[in-house]
Order: sequence, then structure tokens, then C-alpha cells
Amino acid sequence: MSSVSIPLPSRRATKLLARALALAVKPGDLVIVSGPLGAGKTFLVRAALRELGLPEEEAVASPTFSLVHDYDLGLRLVHADLYRLGGVEELPALGLSEERDAGAVLLVEWGEPYVAALGGDALAITIRVRPGADAANETSRSATLEASGTRSRAALERMRAALGA
Repeated sequence: MSSVSIPLPSRRATKLLARALALAVKPGDLVIVSGPLGAGKTFLVRAALRELGLPEEEAVASPTFSLVHDYDLGLRLVHADLYRLGGVEELPALGLSEERDAGAVLLVEWGEPYVAALGGDALAITIRVRPGADAANETSRSATLEASGTRSRAALERMRAALGA
């Protein structure tokens, strides 16, 4: 598994990571965004959507209760939050695998247990908050990017190039 660690000392650093993500994703990619509550998962997704052309006046909230939000920005993106999912047996009802097969990029929060069911080969972005630190204290944050397959390794390399890492 390929991986890289990126410090996130500021909101600007997180936005730069989001820009790299926006430049890296291709139709059919699976991106798993992980981290504790309040770590900045939805902030990262929102910043990536803005980079891809989503207007500032369009709200981007965590799909914690609706589970899925769909965006067509020339490139279709499906933002899902699987925190409340009861198990893998509930996943087919959301249609995420079909969306991926149709070329949508899946940006999935809390999706770690569902990678295989979503087709595998995922780019995982794990936002870490230093133990004992407040998630709002940005100097305590970092992201680890990991690729689990050929497709996601290519996306990771595109992100590395965009970040100069």
C-alpha cells in the first residue's frame, strides 16, 4: 500500500490538499475520508467541491442524515456519509456501487468498513488530530493518504505531484 503524510497546520493547508484531490480524481474513483468527529472531513470535501466549480452560495453540509448528496460539476461527485449505516447489508439501497460504475467519483466519509463492498481500490484520506489536542486547533492536524490499488495509486501520484510532495 502506497502512502504519504501531509501536515495540515492551517485551513489553507487543508484547502491545498482539497485542490490536489480535485485535480487527482477521475470518473469512477473511490475516496474514503476518515477521521474523528470534527476533524475536518466535510471541510475537505467542501473545499474539493469548490475547486471543481461548486458555487460558494451552494451549501455543502455533511450528508449525515440524508446519507448521500449528488453534485454534477462536469464530473459527477457523490458525497456520502456512512456513519449511521447499520451494516454492509444496507449499502445497496444507497446505489453507491452503481453510481461508481456509471462514472461518479465517490467521496465517502466513515466508509472504511465498506471499501470492498464499494468496489475496492480506494484512495483513503485519514485526517488525524494529535491525541489530547482540540480538533479546532489546526496545528495539531495532519492527513495520511493511502492507496489500496492500481487506480488509487495513480490518483495518489497525481495528488503528490499537485502538492509537490
